[in-house]
Amino acid sequence: MIAIERKFNAYLDQVKLITVLLPYSYFEGTSNEFRLKGEGVNLPLAIQEKVFLEHAVKYICFSSVRPEIGKSYSVTDEHGGETDLQIGAVIRTDEFDEEYFYGGEDLGASYSQGKTIFKLWAPTAAKVKLKLFQSSEASHELISMKRLDKGVWSIEVDRDLELYRYSFLLCINLEWREAVDPYATALTVNGEYGVVIDPAKTKTSIAESPSLENPVDAIIYEVHIRDLMSHPNSGATRKGTYLGGAERGTKSAKGIETGLSYIKSLGITHVEFLPFHDFEGVDELDRHSTYNWGYNPVHYNTPDGSYATDPEDPYNRIQELKQLITAVHREGLGVIMDVVYNHVYIRETSPFEKIVPGYYFRHNEHGLPSNGTGVGNDIASERLMARKYIIDSVLYWLKEYHLDGFRFDLMGILDVETMNAVRKAVDTVNRNILIIGEGWDLNTPLPPDQKANIANQAKLPDIGQFNDWFRDSIKGSTFNIYDKGYAIGNERYLEAAKQVMAGSIGIAKRKNGLFLQPVQSVNYIESHDNHTLWDKLKICSPDHDEAILKKQHRLATAMVLLAQGIPFLHSGQEFFRTKNGVGNSYRSPDEINWLDWDLRDDNLENVEYIKGLIGIRVGNKAFRLPDSEKIREQMSFLPLPAPLIGLKLMSPGEGDWEKIIVLINPSMEQKLADFTEHARWNILADNEKASPKPFRHIEGDKVLLEPCSLLVAAI
Repeated sequence: MIAIERKFNAYLDQVKLITVLLPYSYFEGTSNEFRLKGEGVNLPLAIQEKVFLEHAVKYICFSSVRPEIGKSYSVTDEHGGETDLQIGAVIRTDEFDEEYFYGGEDLGASYSQGKTIFKLWAPTAAKVKLKLFQSSEASHELISMKRLDKGVWSIEVDRDLELYRYSFLLCINLEWREAVDPYATALTVNGEYGVVIDPAKTKTSIAESPSLENPVDAIIYEVHIRDLMSHPNSGATRKGTYLGGAERGTKSAKGIETGLSYIKSLGITHVEFLPFHDFEGVDELDRHSTYNWGYNPVHYNTPDGSYATDPEDPYNRIQELKQLITAVHREGLGVIMDVVYNHVYIRETSPFEKIVPGYYFRHNEHGLPSNGTGVGNDIASERLMARKYIIDSVLYWLKEYHLDGFRFDLMGILDVETMNAVRKAVDTVNRNILIIGEGWDLNTPLPPDQKANIANQAKLPDIGQFNDWFRDSIKGSTFNIYDKGYAIGNERYLEAAKQVMAGSIGIAKRKNGLFLQPVQSVNYIESHDNHTLWDKLKICSPDHDEAILKKQHRLATAMVLLAQGIPFLHSGQEFFRTKNGVGNSYRSPDEINWLDWDLRDDNLENVEYIKGLIGIRVGNKAFRLPDSEKIREQMSFLPLPAPLIGLKLMSPGEGDWEKIIVLINPSMEQKLADFTEHARWNILADNEKASPKPFRHIEGDKVLLEPCSLLVAAI
């Protein structure tokens, strides 16, 4: 195809609406007529409106015929000038979505020993070719693909293509572009090409996943694969890799267990791994030279090679990730995958933009890409094929890698219908799968009532949301490091602290909460983002003795574990994890990000305390009430003076205790608290120890609370 020199431009912006832009440098931007030519058509366009822009005149024209997308047309003007009709904003119309939606489950490369079928959805392309080669790109072959219905292109290659490299070449708007298959399940090193693999060669033995009666039974522990075992004293041989994370029997310098067996010993139910789909930011051939959290997604359906022992072998990363997941399952733990469907690393170079330009990303009222994510692009999840891609990808990971949950990064960018469709699709496979996400309200062109954010939680009943109200009430504002929360002695957060301890569903004086049900509340005070709690404490209370800071840290973490809802811990939180004051360590070196097992060994007393609190939660359903009605029935507040909080939990009918009292004193002074009744109280936790079994008793109706501490008593 020969490109036409464009002195002006014409775009198909709706199915019968053509926008022509004439620059002032071209006949002063004037033309009294335009014609549409091509595919047996030679018809005048009706000029409906003329808009004077800074550098050009925009003519909005109506066509009496509907140009067929994927075929070639040109537009001429009264001066004899001619330009090709480019695909414009029509791809973002409902008509386009409805006409070209493809519901098949066979996009990508479908391999068998005798043949491989390639299918690609590219409705705006005029031509598509498959680029195919074994090892040397110089010897590649190009095979023309056939256009089918719904804008799908297909080719069947009748020979064994195992380990062949491939990409697609597309001619769109008279320009050729090359793209990796967005449905590729295997890649060459650093994701340059897709690779055809035999899925049968990646199968592994399946260890049984944990089963939960209710999502509030989960206790989530967030880990970065590289951080987990990179430390010199992690005891792992293959540090910073999938296999390093999977190693068993690892021990620290003091001979204390590390890795997955240590996490299991805490009482955790689910390990949430930061993104492990293919991402930019780490050279897979030189992974030690740079570090990245993984929130730079490039290819969504393939594991990243920077955690593999041999990233040049397309099978290696797949097999080793599956070994890690199996190792987690063998510890009786679930695996939650952190997924980043809200944006791509670079829009212009992503397969989505190269294959169907302008379709997969949101645009603002000026036609420019929106930036609610803050990284230059927002995935348009509301478009049918973008929604289908997200659902297909989630189901692929779920079925192929036997995952137990998904954490949606910046979920507020996505739309409600897509997230509910994901939930519905996942439920057809396993209703036990956890789905949680960051429901922040972000500035994207999606209508407010369609955003999958906390404000619309009533429309997302079975999806957990990270509770920033909990986070900021207990530790203080994340975005004002000097703001202190309730657990750090700020009485101003007292009433908010009560509400978030009750699952943020609205209790006592507050009839309406942040959420309808406790399963929607993911309670946390620190994660990979922002400062660790320890670093915040060091910065906002520089004059405090470390012993006091540790008490405050312990109290805040205890409130996460004893609140209604789903508790979430950042790895190392139980031993005062620090990043040396770095508030955004997404590309800081290993020395800042790794789990410091020496620090763990120095803080075993606190580790045991947190382990004891987890045991209390697991052993008593009163801390895991499954719905808001039961919380309102079985949980109440004791009439204690500020800043104390007293929670009374009645037994839901199971467990050893008829009644549990939780007393919290965030102040720096001893406080006398009233149990409100005289009894022989069994102590499960105090300022020094926590255990699911009582370790001492208190006789009477009052107790003296130590500074910055809690007490859990039961009868």
